[in-house]
Amino acid sequence: MPAPLIRTQALEKIYRLGESEVHALAGVSIDIAEGEFVAVMGPSGSGKSTFMNLIGCLDRPTHGQYALGGQDVSTLDSDALAGMRNHSIGFVFQNFNLLARTPAIENVELPLVYAGVPAPERRVRATEMLARVGLEGRVHHLPSQLSGGQQQRVAIARALVTRPLLILADEPTGALDSHTSLELMALFQELNRGGMTVVLVTHEPDVARFARRVLRFLDGRVVADEANVALDARALLAEGAVA
Repeated sequence: MPAPLIRTQALEKIYRLGESEVHALAGVSIDIAEGEFVAVMGPSGSGKSTFMNLIGCLDRPTHGQYALGGQDVSTLDSDALAGMRNHSIGFVFQNFNLLARTPAIENVELPLVYAGVPAPERRVRATEMLARVGLEGRVHHLPSQLSGGQQQRVAIARALVTRPLLILADEPTGALDSHTSLELMALFQELNRGGMTVVLVTHEPDVARFARRVLRFLDGRVVADEANVALDARALLAEGAVA
């Protein structure tokens, strides 16, 4: 049986504030298989963002182990962590994080620039990814010329362009209206059906209902790990269009 894509074992993160300690994660052991769509939920301070930072190689655990794609990344140095982030993980954030004076296609190319991919290949791959998220007609538009939903699609294309092992999305619909959020969830579901592993942090039950598994955090621990009968976002959009 193949190893899970993500495996954490007794993962802990302790922040020291003066003489006090804050246990942001307290022994989290979780497996996430390739091809899963997982929502991570919990109130503010529950540990969900810390968990996201650790599996996204943005931080190191204080104790415990984390393996991504079978490789133990718990003890990697800063350069190795940066390489893992750039090649294996695609990030999508609430506020898009696009360069304001840079057209969509160059925003999408940016991770490939850091990876040293030649310019002609960068352009081809970025064009393909923008088409994949439905923005083939917006490749030369600046972020200010795009709607919020279109900007988030650019961000998703940027996350996909390195051909990562998984997508980590942190409150990706937080800045969007309900209809646009539904469109984005339909896109995430489409990517997941194509084999992409998606881990999505959200505090909104209306967003988590589109994932096939829900992890609930409280006080730095996973207090529930539930299979979910995911709603079909594309079907809901079609119903809305008919209505």
